[in-house]
Amino acid sequence: MGQKRILVVEDEADFSKALRAVLEGQGFEVHTAATGKEGLFLAKSITPDLIILDVMLPEIDGYKVCRLLKFDERYNKIPIIMLTARAQEEDKNLGQQTGADAYLVKGQKPEVLIEQIKAILAKGPSLPPA
Repeated sequence: MGQKRILVVEDEADFSKALRAVLEGQGFEVHTAATGKEGLFLAKSITPDLIILDVMLPEIDGYKVCRLLKFDERYNKIPIIMLTARAQEEDKNLGQQTGADAYLVKGQKPEVLIEQIKAILAKGPSLPPA
């Protein structure tokens, strides 16, 4: 098994940098995007093994990015974890409706996110072999 590629779509630079450090410390290859539009472009160009997606993003919000990827058969197998400050039940429900594989609220220990990533990636390859 090679190094897993994770795309982090997060507009808060300090949080994105900290997340990158945690993920790289776990052996992941990390790519970052600061806007929904950039995240959508990178998701389609690098085809990551998993996407960590904020909800409140410039240009295109995280719900729409998730929906666009999940309703496109070329990318719908890429697992998406929404990681956001939005903790209301209706936000979580909207995340599920758009196709997110998991919905986590910011502020939890990094181990919670790492456990979720490992559990999702352990389910098997996210994309069928070419």
